Amino acid sequence: MNEEIKNAVDDLGQAFVSFKQANDQRLREIERTGSVDPLTDAKVNRLNGEITRAQMVAEKAKSRVDMLETALNRSHIGDVNMGSEQKHAQSFMIERQGKIRDVNDYMGYKSALKNYLRKNNSGSDLEEIKSLSAGSDPDGGYWVTPDISGRIASLVHETSPMRSVANVVTIGTDKLEGTNDIDEAAAGWVTETGARTETNSPQVGQYSIEVHEQYAEPRATQKLLDDAMFNVDEWLATKIADKFTRMENTAFVHGDGSGKPKGFLTYAAGIPSTSNYDVVEQINSGAAGAFASSNPGDNLINLVFSLKANYRDNAVFMMKRSTLSEVRKLKDSDGNYLWTPDFQLKQGGTLLGFNIVEAEDMPEIAADSLSIAFGDFNSGYQIVDRHGVRILRDSFTTKPFVKFYTTKRVGGAVTNFEAIKLMKFAA
Repeated sequence: MNEEIKNAVDDLGQAFVSFKQANDQRLREIERTGSVDPLTDAKVNRLNGEITRAQMVAEKAKSRVDMLETALNRSHIGDVNMGSEQKHAQSFMIERQGKIRDVNDYMGYKSALKNYLRKNNSGSDLEEIKSLSAGSDPDGGYWVTPDISGRIASLVHETSPMRSVANVVTIGTDKLEGTNDIDEAAAGWVTETGARTETNSPQVGQYSIEVHEQYAEPRATQKLLDDAMFNVDEWLATKIADKFTRMENTAFVHGDGSGKPKGFLTYAAGIPSTSNYDVVEQINSGAAGAFASSNPGDNLINLVFSLKANYRDNAVFMMKRSTLSEVRKLKDSDGNYLWTPDFQLKQGGTLLGFNIVEAEDMPEIAADSLSIAFGDFNSGYQIVDRHGVRILRDSFTTKPFVKFYTTKRVGGAVTNFEAIKLMKFAA
């Protein structure tokens, strides 16, 4: 497997070398004739795609190695002869921090969960129902299933770029409130005998982030649930997680805050100050719907240094894949490429030394588009989860269909407006 990673990284390096050679030829043609041979342009775009594919292959190989190491580490817990179900149960118990007492409790819980999803506990005795309740949230009256909830949370974490860089907190109420310390105390110089007058005290601001509700209601016939030859709970969890993820990703980027989180692209433009704090600074790219034709990387440098030094250590670029393909072609005044592959396979490459997060919800490059974000999202953007994913199984209201009514409550908003900057593709 390590050999697979090495080969994948080598392929990525070779693809980047070939891309640079072809793009250098494209730039020479522009300098010489003012236009690009269509064959050269097609070659650059093809090699750009090869970089993306090689990067994905390398990251997938690394992911497989990480999963294998995790599985091997878990296999050493407890009895070495423990079967796969018991191993999973043991790991589950540790993750749940003792909420389920032992392996037998877990196995009973899993069996009861399957019966609940497929047959609504038909024929179950009281002990089985108690086992099903062992890992659930006590509030709300719904059957909250930690197994499915855990899968959904895991999938959302793996596929949502905002959750990987923003600050995430779980609360037990309907909103998160906090204060913004955005002012400073007034002070001055005075002589030994000079009069001392009262100085202004610093003011503080307040923010409030409400949680909003997502829901899904897939349906299946009771006959299908009775006769299904696949894992119903896992299939449902995967489908619901995918939908929830795409919905919240979109909202975190450009949600309007009405019944959903407020995206960081939706705030007014401006430089944050004590009197006008709820604004996000925008740096122009130098041309409408494009980078500047001369020294195109200069405004990216301006974007980086518009962010205060305190935030730059943890800052990342965020853009969609098509924007990244244009960024890869940029060079500085000395002829050095601004983008380089990340051979450590931690991110999608680096731009000016900062990691890049690919987010397909970011806008395409167009006139006045906000297609590139840069900042410390952990300091700047707050995601708020209301504890738990709830599933209500309804086999009565739409017979012969069984409804799986699933809800999740989440909110999001910018809390530190100094920590995020945007590039506007304008002259």
